[in-house]
Amino acid sequence: MWGCKEDKKVDISHTLDSSSMPTMASRNISTLISDSGITQYKIVSPLWNVYDEVDTPYWSFPEGLYLQKFDKDYNVIATVAADSAKFYKNERLWRLEGEVEMTKFPDELFLSPRVFWDQRRQRLYSDTFIHIENATHVIEGTGFESDESLNNYRILLPTGIFPIENRP
Repeated sequence: MWGCKEDKKVDISHTLDSSSMPTMASRNISTLISDSGITQYKIVSPLWNVYDEVDTPYWSFPEGLYLQKFDKDYNVIATVAADSAKFYKNERLWRLEGEVEMTKFPDELFLSPRVFWDQRRQRLYSDTFIHIENATHVIEGTGFESDESLNNYRILLPTGIFPIENRP
């Protein structure tokens, strides 16, 4: 026998927090970013979450990020790999964390647990440990500032290993 009864309504609005849910989520992405019609970057990531419905909109790459920077002839001139990353859209600021590895071709390697990339000011910086090595030296320290091309950089509290010639 079937009977009619009033359906109960359940209010779930208090259980959903829109700030904790991405407005877009994409898996296994590989995308090119251009400026004025010129391809500048390639981004590869296993997960890209976009949070637009929050006070400070951002993109999140919680499972890692790999980025390549190209010159005008599409040669790779630098790479960035990080365990996780966030990009704050309005500020144009990247926060790279975990094991951050930046390479500048042909032979410079930069390692740090956290690096910020301010695209507006065209500046990279960190307040943590930094390790820089190339063919002639290794420099380490705490705190780092650079232009975004990694050509002009300084370590705020440096230490280093510099090879010297033995002289009799």
